[in-house]
Amino acid sequence: MKKLITVALGGNALLQYGQKGTFEEQLANARRTSKQLVELIRRGYDLVVTHGNGPQVGAILLQQEAGASQVPPMPLHTCGAMSQGLIGYMIQQSLINELRAASIDKPVATIVTQVLVDRNDEAFHNPTKFIGPWYPEDVAKEKEKLGWTMKYDVGKGWRRVVPSPDPIAQVEIEAIRRMVNAGILVIASGGGGIPVVDEREIEGVDAVIDKDLAGERLATSLGSDIYMILTDVEKVAINFKKPDQRFIDVMTLEEAKTYYDEGHFPPGNMGPKVKAAMRFVERTGNVAIITSLDKVIEALEGKTGTRIIPK
Repeated sequence: MKKLITVALGGNALLQYGQKGTFEEQLANARRTSKQLVELIRRGYDLVVTHGNGPQVGAILLQQEAGASQVPPMPLHTCGAMSQGLIGYMIQQSLINELRAASIDKPVATIVTQVLVDRNDEAFHNPTKFIGPWYPEDVAKEKEKLGWTMKYDVGKGWRRVVPSPDPIAQVEIEAIRRMVNAGILVIASGGGGIPVVDEREIEGVDAVIDKDLAGERLATSLGSDIYMILTDVEKVAINFKKPDQRFIDVMTLEEAKTYYDEGHFPPGNMGPKVKAAMRFVERTGNVAIITSLDKVIEALEGKTGTRIIPK
């Protein structure tokens, strides 16, 4: 039986540093990313793909704001759905083309995915996730009249912050599971998923779910053998950017928890990735890998990347 890998793509999979974010740039990046993913399939793995959406949903929010005088703006959770379609389209098309080029007969499908959160999550009382553009203080005060929560982003200006609640489960998990079992390459839970609460009815809420934490829920629910988080660094480091910085090849779950508690992995950077990896290893007893997009094969072979193992 083939091993199943859930791959969480970081922002650099679609938008490189210094790029403007045009469709052509992002599609070219999606094609390069797809070459790496298809190589995994060629080597006998089954894949489920999830991805971030930070730059894309930020651009969509700007477009909503710019056009608000002409068409009604959409809420944040709806913008998240838009970004899932946009990014899923680029990755899906690129994967289909790469699979054809490799003479591999494998269907590909993107699932617009809702992710359940708890309305009583502490994150709704203390929004911390920066989204969208930076504003001068006077404009920020006007935005607060719209019900936005604004905070100062040090050295850059005022910016909107939204809740980032903990993901509970993908609403569409059973549909995803059936598709994976049928041999379909599924792209799901993009951007952490569309945040929803399920009380009497399912309802969208304005929040942003961390895509790596949501990816862990997806990987665990599907019984993935490996959870692979792809980012812009080859390995995880402790004492990052300090004279005694050290890159880590392998961490046991206990070691990872110790380093995490000591503050080696900042909340806005490596913290959620390591937290998601730890959760996966703890809940499944399987292995998580954190590495860069261009080191996927080497990391699977144990030649690079950081592996988090049970013990």
